[in-house]
Amino acid sequence: MSRSRIVIVGAGFAGYQTARTLSRKLRGAAEIVLVNPNDYFLYLPLLPEVSAGILEPRRVSVSLAGTLPKVRLVLGEVHSVDLDGRSVTYTDPDGRERRMGYDRLVLTVGSVNKLLPIPGVAEHARGFRGMPEALFLRDHISRQIALAAEEEDPQERRARCTFVVVGAGYTGTEVAAHGKMFTDSLARQHARGAGGLRADARPRWILMDIADRVLPGLDEKLARTADRVLRKRGVDVRTKTSVKEATRDGVLLSTGEVIPTRSLIWCVGVRPDPLVEQLGLPTERGRLLVDEYLNVPGHPDVFACGDAAAVPDLTKPGQYTAMTAQHAHRQGKTAANNVAASYGIGTRRPYKHSDLGFVVDLGGLQAAANPLGIPLSGPIANLVTRGYHLAAMPGNRVRVAADWALDAVLRRQAVQLGVLHPSSVPLDTASPETARLPGGPESSPSVA
Repeated sequence: MSRSRIVIVGAGFAGYQTARTLSRKLRGAAEIVLVNPNDYFLYLPLLPEVSAGILEPRRVSVSLAGTLPKVRLVLGEVHSVDLDGRSVTYTDPDGRERRMGYDRLVLTVGSVNKLLPIPGVAEHARGFRGMPEALFLRDHISRQIALAAEEEDPQERRARCTFVVVGAGYTGTEVAAHGKMFTDSLARQHARGAGGLRADARPRWILMDIADRVLPGLDEKLARTADRVLRKRGVDVRTKTSVKEATRDGVLLSTGEVIPTRSLIWCVGVRPDPLVEQLGLPTERGRLLVDEYLNVPGHPDVFACGDAAAVPDLTKPGQYTAMTAQHAHRQGKTAANNVAASYGIGTRRPYKHSDLGFVVDLGGLQAAANPLGIPLSGPIANLVTRGYHLAAMPGNRVRVAADWALDAVLRRQAVQLGVLHPSSVPLDTASPETARLPGGPESSPSVA
């Protein structure tokens, strides 16, 4: 008889940790299959550094086959689940539809960009949820500064040097912080050319949010530190402000102001993967309802965790755990233990964990962190932040540290790879990669 099969859908923080823990606990007692569109785990919190040219793309992409040797990797995007027939249907990279049966199913499908019904946003904005978006933004930023250096029209120069980030949560704040440093570096390089970037076209970054402060979902002390660093660096921070309309030439704000720009970066937040809605099971704000053991009620063979699951927060009765990388990582471990318990290996236990703090990388030597509730800022917070990321990454630590060291002593490279066209990173349709990434308030990393 064939071995029992455990199918894990999605290789984000929750899925990766589920597969890793199961492979160690089961020791071959069951077949572990991980279905994911890509062959890597993306360490999403460091993606802003990829877009700013600090880290190379492969540094934040951890090989699944190389780090999960006892797990069978299947490349594909799951688009339907037959709960009665205990099978999943997926499309492989060649577009072929395939079906796979399971004895246990763990849904860790993560989240996708959250869209708002604002005219023009879907057509003219770019999201920030996966590697394609980060690489596109890196090229786009370099291209705009280069084009501005050759532009004769002063209004066009200023538009190309203006970058608007919507959403001052974790991701938006880091994108703006790193982006401003990146464009300042590019401007200095172009200023040395024969023509050079004119003084009236200094890079301008605008970070806006409908909330009354940056990092509205995080600790207020962290928010104050981030706000101070951003403003000192020259970022135009605007609270209680949103986009009313987006066009090819700029954005209309809720205040009535029109900002000419060629760069609208959408970091408003995330929503659970659309696959959850197709299951026909009870949800909470789009997240699949599970019990404290991460089991789907009525389906003892189905588990769910991460952004796609509404997990009861036992530390805050009546609430659900936040959509953070820390919770996704730890829920993956709990899900694996409970799946193993269903095979008689160990005992199942409820998920219970309190956030121990957050870290926000603000570029250079600046950061904000509150490990164990202790507020930190500046170089000390930067050390804590980078130390946390190195400890949390399941691979590539030496390569990441090497890139950080090189960035500290060498001039940042600013070359356009030209591998992605804007049509490759649409905001209105979640790509196979972005549809499978876990998040927080934009995948906030937290000190675990």
